[in-house]
Formats: sequence, structure tokens, C-alpha cells
Amino acid sequence: MKKISIIIVFVFCCFVQAQNKQLLYNFTDIPQSLLLNPGAEVNFQWHIGIPLLSQIHLNAGASGTSVYDLFADNGIDFNEKLRRVVYSMDKNDFFVVNQQLEIFSGGFAIGPSYKKNKYLSFGLYQETDIHFYFPKDYAVLAYEGNQTNIGRVFDLSDLNAKGEVISVLHVGLMTKLNEKWTYGFRGKIYSSLLNFKSTNNRGSFVTREGTENFYDHTFDVDLAFQTSGITSLTDLNTSSEAVKELRKRVLFGGNLGLGLDAGFTYHPKEQWTITGSIQDLGFIHHTKDVETYELNGQYTFNGVNPLFPNDGSGQTAEEYWQEIEETFEDLFELDTISKKYVSWRSPKLNSSVSYKYGKKVLKECNCTADDGDYLNEVGLQMYAIGRPRSPQLALSAFYYRRIFNFLSGKVTYTVDSFSKTNVGLGISSHLGNINFYIMADNLLEYQNLAKANSASVQLGLNYIFPEAKK
Repeated sequence: MKKISIIIVFVFCCFVQAQNKQLLYNFTDIPQSLLLNPGAEVNFQWHIGIPLLSQIHLNAGASGTSVYDLFADNGIDFNEKLRRVVYSMDKNDFFVVNQQLEIFSGGFAIGPSYKKNKYLSFGLYQETDIHFYFPKDYAVLAYEGNQTNIGRVFDLSDLNAKGEVISVLHVGLMTKLNEKWTYGFRGKIYSSLLNFKSTNNRGSFVTREGTENFYDHTFDVDLAFQTSGITSLTDLNTSSEAVKELRKRVLFGGNLGLGLDAGFTYHPKEQWTITGSIQDLGFIHHTKDVETYELNGQYTFNGVNPLFPNDGSGQTAEEYWQEIEETFEDLFELDTISKKYVSWRSPKLNSSVSYKYGKKVLKECNCTADDGDYLNEVGLQMYAIGRPRSPQLALSAFYYRRIFNFLSGKVTYTVDSFSKTNVGLGISSHLGNINFYIMADNLLEYQNLAKANSASVQLGLNYIFPEAKK
């Protein structure tokens, strides 16, 4: 039984990943690239996303382990595989769940008729983001128990987790200043549907030989678990009622916050491009349906002496465990309080440098089209996201190719905390005014996803009118 909680954690962790979108970043054939860089050089007159289908983004992965490590049919005993996983990871291994669904989106060019040098974009999307570190000492304690760890001090600060379900209403403006500079900003209003946070924990647990009993179990704890939007859901009777309640919070119905994105595109020379952006500089102020659970102090548990005489007149096993439960309830003073708190978004940085080459050759004259764009682009992209202990980083090399007038593609090779061999492919098509795109990450692992530390898929449909010729 002591291993069940560890197994549940690992199975869950092996299906999570971070929200790096290296395939979409700077893929300006796709309107959603403006969500990653509000200063991206899009070339549309206007666009509208197909509601609920313009962007569907799902990730899965984990640093430090995979489903295959636990459940591979390789003749190794499961207990041994579990032991290897527990001891191969450390408290800095982390897991992230991220999902995005665009509810609606659109945009249009503005400015004088002879110079449409601004593009206004807007929309509403829902996002889930859950991040937690591997609680190393908790896992070791659950796996080994404390009987073989007399005198060992377990660090309770290993517990570090936060998560949220939010909706984001946003408006952005891209401005093409001149042939070299383009910049943009995006304002955001966050509506929190659910939130939890437990990131600043302190404390220890140690078992020593006791005086009143065989062992003394000493807890020195300063733990807190903050929540908003969760308590009221537990009072509902059915899942349909919970869904209704969450829908009410999508637009200004939950706890509110503000955020800002900024980005730019710069051409130092005709064929060279430098881009950069920062996303989600913002916060959410939680004032509604908030509950914080705090456990603070020093506690010593001496255990309970079981009495199981053969004549049946003593303490039964059920009574013994009931006494332990009651003792723990009396020992630990868990405070439940309702106080406001602020959750800060995890800021994200993107940047790239690239080189374009190879203009289209006209068959009529066997010469290049001077007014056309380059067909190929190669470069490097960097991604970073702020996390409680240290930033999470990724570096990608990419190749972009305009295959036909209606079809373009992008290939990436990414090195990050999850994999050193992450190859991704994205395709964008423009059939008439319909834009369809699909992107997939870590393709080398698709033959056996159980071995993959990460996998990502995103796709969407937009109506672009008219698509500007390149």
C-alpha cells in the first residue's frame, strides 16, 4: 500500500509537459503566431478563427522518467523498476500539464488605405497549467517507510506545486514602424476558474528511538496550501452542476487579473531577422471562494501500543488504527482560513535569429522574382519560462520552407529538460481563404510513446481574407 501513492504520481507525471511552442513561434503564415509574439510580421488584411477549432493545444511529457521505465515488459521485477525511478530522480525534476483551447479569435489591418501598417488582433482562450516538482524525500519515505530510516531527517520543503484553470480575454496591436522594425503589445484580462498553490513550504520529519514508546516521530512543519474556486465545487451534487459553475467563470465570473505581452521583429539586413517576446507579465488577485490550509508548529507522535491478547479481550486491529487516526487529528492543528492572495503568472521568453535565402525562380525568364519573399529560412530559437526554483530553458534549431504558394512547413530540433532528440514538424496550408495547420513534437518517439518524455500536438482552422501574396 505504501507504493500506491508513488505509482499514481509517476503515471500522472509521465503524461505532462511544458508549454514551449517552438513550431508555432514566428510561423507567421498562421495568425496564432501573434499570441507568442505580438510583434510578429503577419501579412493579412483580416482573419477570423473558427470558434473552438482555431487552436487546440495539448502536451504530454515528464523530466526524469517515462511510463516505459515503470511498466516495460522487460523481465525486470516491478519493485526494482519502481526503486530505480525513485532514486534516479531528484527534487529539481519537474512536471507540467499544459492545455489551451481558443474559444474565438480574430484580427484586421488598420491604418491609412495606402499603408496598412497596423494589425489589431483579439480573442478569448482557456488554459490549464499545472506545475510541480518531484517530492524526492516524500517519495523515499513512502517507498522505504521510516523504520529503516531512524535518525534520517526528511525535508518537507520538497513539496512545491501550483496549478490553475483560467480564461484569457486579450487585445493586441502590431505596428510595422518601417522596413526594419515591427513591434507589438497585447493586453490581457485573466479570469481564474480554479487555482491552487503550495510553493513556500518548510519543515522536516525525523524518527528517533523514544522514551515513552519504541520511537518518537517528530514533525517541524510550516506548510500551506492555497486554493480558490475549488471549495464551492465540492458542495455541488453532480458533475453537470460543476461544469455549469465553471462556465459562469469563463468571462469575468471568477477571480480577475491583468497581464501584458510585448514583442518585436527586427531586420538588421534584408535576409537576417531577429525576434523577441515576453508573455504573461501579470497576476491574478484571488478574493472569491478562497481557502488556505496551514499547518505550522512542532509536533511529536509517540505511537500507540497495540494490545492483541489471544483471549480476545484486548484492543482489536480496527480499534488500534482508529486510535492512531484520532491521535493524529488531535496532534496536528490544521488551520482553515479565508484570506485573499495573489498568484503570479509564469512569464515566458521567446527569441530567435534567422537567415532567409532562395527566392522563387520564374519559369518565363529563368530569373528570380524580385517582389517575392524568400522560400527558405534557417535559424535558432530560445525559450524560457519562470518557475519557482529555476527557469526552464529550451533551445531549438529550425528550418522553414514555403513548399508551394498554398503550403509551407517548419522542422525543429529541440534540446530541453525533457529530451535531447526532440524533432518536430509543422504544416500550414491555405486552400482558398481557409488556413489549416497541424504540428507535432518529438516525432522520433511516436513509434513507442511510452518511452517518450514529451509529446505535443497542436492544430487549428482559420479564415483569412484575403491572404496577402508573398
